[in-house]
Amino acid sequence: MASTEQDVKGIELADGELWRDGPPYHVFRELRAKCPVHWSERIEQYPTEAGFWSVTTADDVHAVSRDWETYSSATGGVTVFAEIFPLELVQGMFIGMDPPRHDKVKALFQRGFTPKRIADHEDRIRAIVRNVLDRLDDRETCDLVGDVAQPVVSRVIHSFMGTPPEDDALWARICNASMAPDDPDMAPEGIEGVLGKDLPELFARVRKMIADRTEQPTDDLTSVLVHGEVEGEKLNELEIVMGFFLLILAGNDSTKATYCSGMRALMEDPVQKRELVENPGLTPGAVEESLRMFPAFAHFRRTATTDTELHGQNIKEGDKVVMWYVSSNRDESQYEDPDRFDIHRNPEHQAFGAGGRHFCLGTALARLELRIMIEETLARYPEIELYGAPVAAEALFVNQLKSLPVRLGATAPTAAQ
Repeated sequence: MASTEQDVKGIELADGELWRDGPPYHVFRELRAKCPVHWSERIEQYPTEAGFWSVTTADDVHAVSRDWETYSSATGGVTVFAEIFPLELVQGMFIGMDPPRHDKVKALFQRGFTPKRIADHEDRIRAIVRNVLDRLDDRETCDLVGDVAQPVVSRVIHSFMGTPPEDDALWARICNASMAPDDPDMAPEGIEGVLGKDLPELFARVRKMIADRTEQPTDDLTSVLVHGEVEGEKLNELEIVMGFFLLILAGNDSTKATYCSGMRALMEDPVQKRELVENPGLTPGAVEESLRMFPAFAHFRRTATTDTELHGQNIKEGDKVVMWYVSSNRDESQYEDPDRFDIHRNPEHQAFGAGGRHFCLGTALARLELRIMIEETLARYPEIELYGAPVAAEALFVNQLKSLPVRLGATAPTAAQ
């Protein structure tokens, strides 16, 4: 082993202490330079889990993403710790499938995310954002995570799925706990609570929705799942329930995460924030830079189906191979000064995956939501500023803030017209 590799051999990327304040960007920087494909042993918190390979550069993440025959999504789970969710449940979602089944099931889901369907929702999404911001009238401060981001993204995805507004908070709680079972605030009862209470409630509620949509179809995405067919066969109950779960998981967490981190970056750079306030046409660039620097999911994982080699490392059949987007999106070989937030960069990035069959199907919706949320927030509160320390989720999978206290400042005279 080269001396540079030896220098980082003892790094254990799954050590929760490294993630106390969010992703350890300094560690990933060192790995990209010294050992781009790095092995971590099992750690004390997860004694039954095997070690894993970390893929840290944009080119290598791209290579793994596109080679589903060598790096499978179906054989071992899609997150670094397989014990979080039973494999049977993961395989009920298309992110836990390989071709050809993956391609056929995903094509069914894509019917709900056509460009026309997304475009038709722009006015509705803007109305949702404005309605949530209206609730802040007469307030000087708020928490941008709980008071703005969570209610907006919940209502948007749940309006697609056909669940009523009064259930938004319940679904958000289940999603937060499921995505970050290692965070004591987002999942107070840990994975035991998710598996023992939240998932049974999920199955019970979605079974009722399946029965309702079977008897009386609607135009929401739940009906698409209930009545859609793959090669002449309808999805089974597990695929419908887990498909529903996948969509609300992604819808609740991804946009919320990137919006809050992007707003934090803007508040930490008043010059760029003022640029957006004065020229909202720059917002799409701010969205792309937020996605690059703050991808909502820190990683996804594959499992090697055969012995192979990647960046000089010998990977064995059955090994976990983890693609770290929080690293690849800051790869020095791809971006100049990658840790600097720049709304004019307009970068390509891997926040939605790195190409291949598992590229996120909700990209158009996420971009639209982010643009509207940033536009409306800055239009209403051009003087918004940090008011206390942001708090990051203590989680290896989700990359998000769980608290972002802000002072709203004066409301713009023309806001909410």
